[in-house]
Amino acid sequence: MKRIVLAALAAAGMTMGASAFAADFTPAIVFDMGGKFDKSFNEAAYHGAEAFKKDSGVDYLEFEVTQASQREQAMMRMAKKGANIIVAMGFAQAGAVEKAAKEYPDTKFTIIDMVVDLPNVQSIVFKEHEGSFLVGMAAALASKTGKVGFVGGMDIPLIRKFAQGYVEGAKYANPDVEVFQNMTGTTPAAWNDPTKGGELARSQFDRGADVVYAAAGGTGIGVYQAAKDAGKLAIGVDSNQNYLHPGTMLTSMIKRVDVAVEEAFTSAKNGTWKPGIQVLGLAEGGVGWALDEYNEKLVTDDMKAKVEAAKADIIAGKIKVTDYMMQN
Repeated sequence: MKRIVLAALAAAGMTMGASAFAADFTPAIVFDMGGKFDKSFNEAAYHGAEAFKKDSGVDYLEFEVTQASQREQAMMRMAKKGANIIVAMGFAQAGAVEKAAKEYPDTKFTIIDMVVDLPNVQSIVFKEHEGSFLVGMAAALASKTGKVGFVGGMDIPLIRKFAQGYVEGAKYANPDVEVFQNMTGTTPAAWNDPTKGGELARSQFDRGADVVYAAAGGTGIGVYQAAKDAGKLAIGVDSNQNYLHPGTMLTSMIKRVDVAVEEAFTSAKNGTWKPGIQVLGLAEGGVGWALDEYNEKLVTDDMKAKVEAAKADIIAGKIKVTDYMMQN
């Protein structure tokens, strides 16, 4: 899957033409709320930056945002230090990217999960609803109660996009399934509240759910722990989180943020980076579901066959998954 995403991103960037690698090339990344090691969105980005560093031998600048006011400061500081490309993690960095990109027109900016329309900005967005559809199917197929749950982080359209895809996938597999939904909060603190995540998961288990999908950054850690404690199943997000609790992690909705970051750095270094919008879904290998040694006993051959068939139909256009952000 990584090769597919790299190929898609590289193909999109070839129009700039290659240029020689400059010895003073300096990439930078600004992580958003939740922390670099949130085991989810930010951590996936970290692994992408580390992969670039390992392959190229080039180190990178980094900053972890802990409060909203730091976003713009960090972006400006990186540009002032001479970073050739700055990767901004998350929709909330859009304002900071826009301001910095205008002030530093010769600096390249790549933002993940939001679109900023400027000549020196590359916007990478994902079809999270497609990947969520697949894990929604898996949840409904694995459920013994016919009730499954969803715990979101901050209540924003992007997370509603995950939720709607999940519901559609669950109902595709079992039209009678009941889906409980809760959001953790309405502020950025919702990305890093595992205690609240655990509480929400337990409330859904108490109502009969036996599989819960978390799209909540670090908050999801509490959801996965609650599932383990209750002997229920959980579904991870962004990174492959199956390893966290083998035996109770049904699967993870993978979002290849790591590949997007690695390719942004690599293309900027090689001179093939280009601005504009890139959209990565199932067809591009940008999203998917995780199957490995940690969940192989939980996913039956029949479940796998049904989910993979739906995946093929989505790619072929036979199944249309609703994009919440396009209808609202």
